[in-house]
Amino acid sequence: MRSADLIFTGGSIITADDGGPTEPSHLAVSDGRIIAVGSDEVLGHRGPDTAMIDLAGRCLMPGFVEAHTHPTQDQTLYLDCVVDIRPVTTCPTADDVDRAIKRALDVAPAGEPLVFYGLDVLLQTGYPTPTLEWLDRIGPDRPIIIWQNSGHQAWANTAALRNAGLTDATPDPIGGSFERDTDGHLTGTVYEAPGVEAVVAPILFAALQGPEALAKQHAALSAQGVTMCSDMAFSPAMRPLVAALYEQNLARVRMRVYETSTPALTTDYPLANGDDLFQQIGIKIWVDGSPWVGNIDTSFPYLNTPATAALGLGHDHRGHANYTEAQLAEIVGAYYPRGWQIACHVHGDNGVDKILDAYERALRAHPRPDHRLRLEHCGAMTAAQFQRAARMGVTCSLFVDHLYYWGDVLADDLFGADKGGHWVRTKSALDAGMRVSFHNDSPVTREEPLRNMSAAVTRTSRTGRVLAPEERITVEQAIRAQTIDAAWQLFADDITGSLTPGKYADLVILDRDPRHVDPLDLPGIDVHATYLAGQPTYRR
Repeated sequence: MRSADLIFTGGSIITADDGGPTEPSHLAVSDGRIIAVGSDEVLGHRGPDTAMIDLAGRCLMPGFVEAHTHPTQDQTLYLDCVVDIRPVTTCPTADDVDRAIKRALDVAPAGEPLVFYGLDVLLQTGYPTPTLEWLDRIGPDRPIIIWQNSGHQAWANTAALRNAGLTDATPDPIGGSFERDTDGHLTGTVYEAPGVEAVVAPILFAALQGPEALAKQHAALSAQGVTMCSDMAFSPAMRPLVAALYEQNLARVRMRVYETSTPALTTDYPLANGDDLFQQIGIKIWVDGSPWVGNIDTSFPYLNTPATAALGLGHDHRGHANYTEAQLAEIVGAYYPRGWQIACHVHGDNGVDKILDAYERALRAHPRPDHRLRLEHCGAMTAAQFQRAARMGVTCSLFVDHLYYWGDVLADDLFGADKGGHWVRTKSALDAGMRVSFHNDSPVTREEPLRNMSAAVTRTSRTGRVLAPEERITVEQAIRAQTIDAAWQLFADDITGSLTPGKYADLVILDRDPRHVDPLDLPGIDVHATYLAGQPTYRR
């Protein structure tokens, strides 16, 4: 019998493997792979050099899989020129934002650019919307950008616009826009990924000199029990940096990346690429924007409240798509027939119809038995739309953490108890027969898979309010959404996502078994250790 390098024993084990043992007590690892899961018979793999890992009553389970995140953006939070002002991390109030901005301006070297990431006036109530005049006043001689927490909007001063090479004559990028006043002058407000990237990228790319910042982000993911993640807006400019990360053995997480679609509608990267640690598997596209900005494509209007007024939305405001249906069909039609998986950001129900129509046309023209086409976030997606998507073989990654942080805002300030309360219809997705994942879309929210699970199971906001309890799911279903089903979405379920012999020993040890705690207490479970291919990447 093959000798194991490691045998885990003395605690509970969750396999996330439908074909595995129900209540295993031992797991054996050799050469980075799981070789046995079961009861006392697993001890037959014990050899003279086997390390016995006593769980001491803790819980061993597959490492968490983060199916929608942005590590190459997250890494920028470690740069000296970036200041974290997110409401979910450093600045819960408007006063906190004000202090953070003043402090950074006081200590930053003269002329150095500053990017303040994470402003959200819905949570940081009372903070005024930035203006070009104010930004120019506080930073007349340095580029300054304030980046909205969703990532879909930013405010830049004149120096930042100049640094980006933008003028009044610069045309709007496809899928984004540069706001102008009535005289046609740039106001400094930019929208959507193409617009935001135009002002932010020149600053951030200049500051990234090596893989150290990304290594810190990998370590942060590992500390949350994550062993695989996506990158949902990957830039080809990041390839050398990522290559250095893995070559220097600084990586702690497997990556599956989605390159951002471009106006050229092509990528120079081959479909067959990478390895089990890093692969590009898809293309990221967008239909609409963010509910917190006011530009999601819905069949219903925003409410008329002080909060929507603070966002600058007019009476009975309705959002819109960033692309026409013809443009969406063109984008999908350019990448999908070449074999790429498509992952599409969409929140509004009108937007869902538009991208499903585009997917349906592509599937009819170019049938593919296992395409795993994706929809991302899916805030206002209806039960009927989940059913339609499931029939097409489309899968969804759900931003359930919205319910915790913005649940009250959704119901009271933006969309009302019905539309806002039914945000992210998780049970409807599962009832349709769909395999789903949960995500944090970091840096929008912190990486916290256990809170995602709690939000999906309880649908409880920060104030204790329960939203659409009929859309709750079970803890077991939530575990799958953060492990095997998320790995399946990333075309990696053959190598990770469950504790199955033959798969990599990508593991997390939790201080408590998530099946045996109050679901509201799931976020309080500590990560004790994380392993990638049997090697520890984090120990508390």
